[in-house]
Amino acid sequence: MQPSDTQADYNYCALPLASYACRPDQTMGRLHKEPDSLTRTPFQRDRDRILHSSAFRRLKGKTQVFVSHEGDHFRTRLTHTLEVSQIARTLARALMVNEDLAEAVALSHDLGHPPFAHMGEDKLKILMQPYGGFEHNDQSLRIVSSLEERYPEFNGLNLSWETLEGIVKHNGPVTGAQPHTLANVQKEWDLKLGTWPTIEAQVAGVSDDIAYNAHDIEDGLFEGLFTLDDIATAVPLVAQVAKDRKTRWPDLDGNRRIHDMVREIYGRFVMDVLEESKRRLKATKPNSVADVRAAGKQLVGFSPAMAEHIKALRAFLMPRMYHHSTVRRMRAKAERILGDLFQQFMEDPLSMPEDWQRRLPKVGDATTRGRVVADYISGMTDRSAMVEHERIFGLYDTLKYG
Repeated sequence: MQPSDTQADYNYCALPLASYACRPDQTMGRLHKEPDSLTRTPFQRDRDRILHSSAFRRLKGKTQVFVSHEGDHFRTRLTHTLEVSQIARTLARALMVNEDLAEAVALSHDLGHPPFAHMGEDKLKILMQPYGGFEHNDQSLRIVSSLEERYPEFNGLNLSWETLEGIVKHNGPVTGAQPHTLANVQKEWDLKLGTWPTIEAQVAGVSDDIAYNAHDIEDGLFEGLFTLDDIATAVPLVAQVAKDRKTRWPDLDGNRRIHDMVREIYGRFVMDVLEESKRRLKATKPNSVADVRAAGKQLVGFSPAMAEHIKALRAFLMPRMYHHSTVRRMRAKAERILGDLFQQFMEDPLSMPEDWQRRLPKVGDATTRGRVVADYISGMTDRSAMVEHERIFGLYDTLKYG
């Protein structure tokens, strides 16, 4: 059989979809009109555009918790994102919703993170307060809507409406003041900010929670910030898993024991979300995507019991990992590097690379200049930020150019 040359004949739904799933043949389209693909659905094209973007590649050099050069086995933003997308596909298939859309949202959810993880974002938030603010979800939207320069017809990736909605709302409706980029995009395209997003976007948001709650345990154990006994004493879920796995594998120890326990925790998180989400869907009975948006509540999430376990886990990790002296020293270095770079480029924007100088306003608009500087810095990897800082502020026996 020869491939069809009409999009209408393309088999959009190889797997059966629930009535509340987001169908690619019913997409609200793209801001800039483009011909349909003969081989891929709109959401598959979104996923592929994200994977091929420069911002996605740079995630490999950005911190998750530990600075990327601290050790090869620690998560980076890229490996975290890949884990989120894998969980999202699993949940989406089990809930009979669109895997490609869930994956596209998962792959793009952290594109806007600056170097040095939340440490870097916290610093940029302070630095950008006089210039319109900074928020990594809004920066993700900015990347896919304007900063990527890959196509002759438009800036950004020209993603479908549903993927943009998922990037903006995967954590729920947006209320209150709108951040910089979202306010501009909303003027061109109404993303229905006050409603809940699709099940697929909710799946991506919960998958993010599953991934970091589980893998932060593993990274903290391997870094030696705490022991299995420490966390089992403080977190009932970990104590329960430790007891069950000890019964199953009484002689298992070392790295194998850690991996076995973390894998089991992942599995329990996923199964809890599946069971709780199916319960909520059965109770709410949505028959369409519109019903999901109008439900007025989150339909994909953890059970109340598991939410309490996660609360205990976060309460343990906060002082023992996120505020550990090792991480706090990294924070001090990150804040110094980003603060110095921001001040330098605000005072002397012509010291930025030439391609970034072209983005500067023609007149002395400090707000626009701040946005350009934030775009440049937030796009850096950990290493490139450190190298740039050394080039400008490093002490040399003789001055060097470059």
